[in-house]
Amino acid sequence: MPSLEHFGLAAAPFASPLDDGDLWLPSSRQSVLDALSASVDERVKIAVLVGEQGVDKTCVLRALRHRLPEAGHRLTYCHNATLGRRDFYRQLCHAIGLQPKATAAAVFHALTLHVEQMSREHVHPVFLVDEAHLLHQDTLDHLHILTNYGWDAQPLLTLVLVGLPELWDRLALRRNRSLWGRVHCRLSIGDASPRDTVEYVQHRVAAVSRGAPSNRNRGGQTDPLHFGAPHPRTSPATLPSISPARTPTTPTHP
Repeated sequence: MPSLEHFGLAAAPFASPLDDGDLWLPSSRQSVLDALSASVDERVKIAVLVGEQGVDKTCVLRALRHRLPEAGHRLTYCHNATLGRRDFYRQLCHAIGLQPKATAAAVFHALTLHVEQMSREHVHPVFLVDEAHLLHQDTLDHLHILTNYGWDAQPLLTLVLVGLPELWDRLALRRNRSLWGRVHCRLSIGDASPRDTVEYVQHRVAAVSRGAPSNRNRGGQTDPLHFGAPHPRTSPATLPSISPARTPTTPTHP
């Protein structure tokens, strides 16, 4: 394309899709990925990751999938959380290749036997539940039992719940205290900062640059612009006051 040649680019810098190995996270997201990866390595029972829409939660999950070695881990991604308890477990069975049973009890039993079998094969299963803030209450009431093995002494499974900030509020309810008490990794992703956008633009442009002189910085302008759309809660007038050094990500381990 003439426009790409004009700027000395071999390909469109922001084209998608990208393979997991080509994903790039800003420094403010790396700490979240590191904490989530460490939680899986330590075989915590439940981890929670919350953040508003569009703050790279799915990107972090894909980076986690790329980072964890295939040997010794099996990741299962569940994208439909708007199901009752039986259908939710049936979905898990489909995702891991099991034949779903008729009743909720039979489905749950098949899942637990499968997890125990993988443990004997030295494989640690990781269930990633996206949009977890939409989980039905009857599923939340029962979900902590899925991580209970060997009289609650064996960490055979890691469950990662990902969703909007209201997931945090739901889990903190007294009714869900049995589940909340098993959450050993609690992570929150904040809004992207101007520095995040600068790092992303620089990385993507460098990845497709031909290495020849280009017109990208004509006129001596070398500072990239923060042209990302502001979050609905942030008016454009307040954007200049955001400090590029702010790190919106705060991983915590209770």
